[in-house]
Amino acid sequence: MMNWVSIGSISDIPRRGARCVATPQGKIAVFRTADDQVFAIEDHCPHKGGPLSQGIVHGAAVTCPLHNWVISLETGKALGADEGAVRTVPVRFEGERLFIALEALASRAA
Repeated sequence: MMNWVSIGSISDIPRRGARCVATPQGKIAVFRTADDQVFAIEDHCPHKGGPLSQGIVHGAAVTCPLHNWVISLETGKALGADEGAVRTVPVRFEGERLFIALEALASRAA
């Protein structure tokens, strides 16, 4: 069973925007799409470590602000010709409240 950690409400994140959550496993970028889907991934681009939370959200992807790599919010994988990936974090809603499962990162860190 996963241990869910409250990270605020969906209204804390603008549509097509993100917020960064500091965790013991590192920074997590939590994104909200134009149609109110919410995704959480590690907040560093697999290319040069750029802050994905500061990137541009389009559809279910984010473009890194440093070198324009496009990362899938659903899979964490680089799209197009680029190769690399970040880890994804499960997100859960309870009404307006958002929760993430941090142990998903810890269990995949080995």
